[in-house]
Amino acid sequence: MLRVGRAGHFTILANHWCLITTAGRAHNAPEPSGNPREKNSPAAVDESRMTQSALNTELALERLLQLCVSGDRVATRTFIEQVQRHGFNSNQLAQELYWPTMQTIFRMWRQDQLTTLAYQYATRLLRMLVDQAQVGYEQAPRNGQSLLCVCGPNESEDLAGQMCSDLLEASGYEVFFAAGGVANDEIMAEIGQRRPDALVVFAAAAADAPKIRELIDMIRSQQSHPGVPIVCGGGVFARAPGLAEEIGADATADDPFAVERMVRCAMAAPVARVAATRASAPVASPRRRAAVA
Repeated sequence: MLRVGRAGHFTILANHWCLITTAGRAHNAPEPSGNPREKNSPAAVDESRMTQSALNTELALERLLQLCVSGDRVATRTFIEQVQRHGFNSNQLAQELYWPTMQTIFRMWRQDQLTTLAYQYATRLLRMLVDQAQVGYEQAPRNGQSLLCVCGPNESEDLAGQMCSDLLEASGYEVFFAAGGVANDEIMAEIGQRRPDALVVFAAAAADAPKIRELIDMIRSQQSHPGVPIVCGGGVFARAPGLAEEIGADATADDPFAVERMVRCAMAAPVARVAATRASAPVASPRRRAAVA
């Protein structure tokens, strides 16, 4: 099997992965046919670069997925080192490679397209890569605000919650990541003790929604901290538009990078505006509430 990415840096040959540079090739390449002005116009150059970038990323994602499900730790680290040498920083690795690969693996797992062995190989390798990426994030100055982050109990949600926590910490927040499987009364006690400036909940499964709804109801009923901003993210909220607002959250986003932006917006919004947003949120139909729950 021969598969070659002619337009970019990535080439797959059989089961071997190589990174090649094409910087010196342009000087010796024949002049393309057609009008040179059209080929070299700014619009044409920009379009060519965008196509090349998309092709490179697509091939890199394919190779990373192959390596993760194979469980080859050394080959995976070597591949990422090669990608980094070609200009990918930690944030780009996380956003353009790790997160899409996570989504693909989790989707394949839900659809029974992966064995348990391959799924656990992949999630453990991705955890290793996410840990390494966190070290390379550019750290913003501390802003004096703290966040409590929780997530669903599944491995996929835990990994996404960790990535979300890493990004928020890099943005200047003090982050306490409790992961999943923590009882709501323990979360409430922690909120009462630490007094975080916001709560972040990341969930992917519909089965998580009732517990999140209960947690938010408990928080809103407490006079000591009813106005703490709550930001929800993850697949369950993407698949059920309006769910986050219905259960009392202040903002929602699909992925960890959007959650990080939503946290900054929610923290900047006045409490009165947050309350007004919740009050005006559309209420889901009983049928959709039952389907999500």
